Amino acid sequence: MNQGPLNEKELEWLDELLAKYGNDASVLDVSELDGMLTAILSGPRELEPAVWLTALWGGEKHIPRWTNEREMTRFMNLTFQHMNDIADRLSDAPDQFEPLFGYREEDGEEYTVVEDWCFGYMRGVALDDWSSLPESMKPALAAISLHGREDNVAQLEQMTPEAYQQSQAAIGPAALQLYLYWQELLENEPDALRQKPIIVGTKAGRNDPCPCGSGKKYKNCCLH
Repeated sequence: MNQGPLNEKELEWLDELLAKYGNDASVLDVSELDGMLTAILSGPRELEPAVWLTALWGGEKHIPRWTNEREMTRFMNLTFQHMNDIADRLSDAPDQFEPLFGYREEDGEEYTVVEDWCFGYMRGVALDDWSSLPESMKPALAAISLHGREDNVAQLEQMTPEAYQQSQAAIGPAALQLYLYWQELLENEPDALRQKPIIVGTKAGRNDPCPCGSGKKYKNCCLH
């Protein structure tokens, strides 16, 4: 697997594949995927690929029937490469961390679209137990959930353009702040996070079919 950030063509290919196999319960574009992976990397515990790969597609019933093994392998390689790149920037180059927001054009002007990324982030948060997040850190999570929950749409529509832009600008720093909090807690108080992992749905056994849809056993595919 290659290292470093994906190029534009690779990101576009991932975007097309997410749309091709997507459904109402799945991640639908690369911006949402970026947000989800960021939250997974930033949470209290390391989640097994079997958990978040299944959640990515909206459950076991929605895992793609790949056109061929080459398509599946490329999707997995690019997804893990992108995840590793996010991890590298969060841990080693936080000044280079930027959420992968989308863009739309209206009347010749380009606008930043943060909602997909934030919905993806909150999807990742839901895969783990963030209930021990202290009050001092909850404003950071609220800065993301403001744009990542459907019940906040009315609030966003009532905001002035200036306030809306400020809320967009707060998302990246908030994500970095949350990552640094959990990492510091893990390093200084590992026992505080040492509890039974959160498992969403049925956990894949070593000899079970891999949730990525490859047809291989989990131990020979995404376990490692």
